[in-house]
Amino acid sequence: MRKRLEMLRIEHRDLDAGIEALSGTGAHDQLQVARLKKRKLRLKDQIALLEDYLIPDIIA
Repeated sequence: MRKRLEMLRIEHRDLDAGIEALSGTGAHDQLQVARLKKRKLRLKDQIALLEDYLIPDIIA
């Protein structure tokens, strides 16, 4: 699971770079940018779920 979490984080960073690169060019495709952003949000949700599962709640 930790390996999967790390792979998701890497993919999330790659999508961020891709979105930045597409937004930086003058002829960027809004539909493609929107798709990448949606994918990035889904990855963020998956990362949060895995982190919640791997890191136990500590009741103080």
